[in-house]
Amino acid sequence: MWPFGEESFYECMAETYIPLLNIISELWQEGIAAKLTVGITPILCEQLSDQHLNLGFEKYIKGRIEAARKDEARFSPRGETPSPDRLHLARFYLNLFEGIYKDYTERWNRDVAGAFRKFQDLGAIEITTSAATHCFSPLIETDSSLLCQYKTGVDSYKRHFGRAPKGCWLPECAYRPAADERPGIERWLYDNGLKFFFTESFVIKGGQTVQLRRDFGPYGSIEYIPVAERPETGLDTFEAFYLKDYPVAVMGRHEQSGFQVWSADHGYPGDGNYREFHKKDDQSGLHYWKLTSTKTDLGNKELYSPETALARVKDNSDHYVGLLQQALTEQLKKTGEPGLVMVSFDTELFGHWWFEGITFIKEVVRKLKNYTAVSMVTASEYLETAPPKRAIELPESSWGSGGHWQVWLNKDTEWMWPIIHASERAMERLAVAHKDTKDGLVGRALKQAARELLLLESSDWPFLVTTGQAKQYAIERFQGHEDRFRELVKMIDSGQIDEAKLKAIEDIDNCFPDICHQCFLPVDAPSTTSSARL
Repeated sequence: MWPFGEESFYECMAETYIPLLNIISELWQEGIAAKLTVGITPILCEQLSDQHLNLGFEKYIKGRIEAARKDEARFSPRGETPSPDRLHLARFYLNLFEGIYKDYTERWNRDVAGAFRKFQDLGAIEITTSAATHCFSPLIETDSSLLCQYKTGVDSYKRHFGRAPKGCWLPECAYRPAADERPGIERWLYDNGLKFFFTESFVIKGGQTVQLRRDFGPYGSIEYIPVAERPETGLDTFEAFYLKDYPVAVMGRHEQSGFQVWSADHGYPGDGNYREFHKKDDQSGLHYWKLTSTKTDLGNKELYSPETALARVKDNSDHYVGLLQQALTEQLKKTGEPGLVMVSFDTELFGHWWFEGITFIKEVVRKLKNYTAVSMVTASEYLETAPPKRAIELPESSWGSGGHWQVWLNKDTEWMWPIIHASERAMERLAVAHKDTKDGLVGRALKQAARELLLLESSDWPFLVTTGQAKQYAIERFQGHEDRFRELVKMIDSGQIDEAKLKAIEDIDNCFPDICHQCFLPVDAPSTTSSARL
């Protein structure tokens, strides 16, 4: 459970996903299509649709309601510790959680993924996909595993959203160019029908990486280690580009606009009037304090005022709208052409880490629509109206420390990768040996082995080991998937499938019901005369 198991999922449901749906709906009712591009990773989509997790969320939100009611009694004039200010906040949270429960059960019919699908079908948002289990793609050894990660992600998307996805979020923004006869990551996007992805600004522009996200939210404990500075490319992020070998587009984050929202020291989330994430009431777990300042220790935080925080949201959103308008106006004056400002963030920044962030999004979208000539468009809509005019090559990169891969491959995590690579090769061997097997116990075991491999490859495990946030938890999860994969391989190779053991493993990891082990058959090298080349 808390802070890294199911409860973190429930927190994000209550604080981010449902509130985000609410503002998309409210803007739609005002006649405004939000035009947000929302990335829902395949494994998250599986979780959003899982009966166990949905029942768990209802229990969780009822628990939050009960905690707020107890605090209301505790802080009332005749309560255990009377406090008018905290009574006001307890009632604020009671109304908030009761509203979230009602939205979940009545407004969205206990189907959050289906609600996002509704607004994509209406044209209010676009939903993008990712690799199935958010693997760190550049460090995956076999092409068959890369193909299956993205194919499974696309298949999951089709099952949940009733159409093929157009775009993709590269896990960790991690990119590997073509080298030693291995294609770049874009090959596997192209082969699965994906037309675009996103990257960091320095990847497009060159120069030194900057410490953007590492100082806020879940990334505070990551050491920043810069890598050698790349020459300036002369390019900027005001346009999209094709990749050299395949017609897959890439859009780079606008650095200034991203920094303004991500940075705790210099951006909006560091405003002292906003709610403090890390300090909770020792009985109810509710947040009663404001940030006060980024340098104030937890023992000296002042009480939070939702009303004052809302006023700051209005001020900050005014500033941000002006910043976006100024950037685009200057680009228009400079080039005579309308430009692109793409800003991308972990969705959980808004509402979860930065409590007021969802309201900030709503205010920005509304003000851009009503008071500026700036057009909010989804990623696909931009590419349809302004297809790339140039093709580029990207370097090895990620959003992580120094812009490279050391968050996922370092002295603390290097032991994980030989295990992953050996498992990839074992899965490929099984796929060849059983390429005609579909049904029966062996077919079930092969399918489950494919699931366990995808889960073993998740980038979360080395990430959590590196940051130290949940090192033992991550190691246990990693080793659990490895053990189950090995058990399945042993059963398949011996021809002796223990159905009870197989059923127990299936009950633990039941994502991606349509996965097929044949996806892991070896992949032929790409042709140098491919018609996909530009």
